[in-house]
Amino acid sequence: MAPTHPPEPLPLEPLLVRVEEAARILSLSRSTIYEMMDAGELPSVRRGTARRIPVAALRAWVARQTGG
Repeated sequence: MAPTHPPEPLPLEPLLVRVEEAARILSLSRSTIYEMMDAGELPSVRRGTARRIPVAALRAWVARQTGG
């Protein structure tokens, strides 16, 4: 019988961040983040009045800015 391995733990990195966190991560202002979301440059998820930004979208934005 083959040895069994424990399941891989879920990543601890969040999938979504608040606007304030996104601004800090990208070194931009909150208003710039809102402008980017409103222009469709940065996707966001709405839950009621709250908006969250996927971490993957932040990485993709940085990659586009750096030509990667």
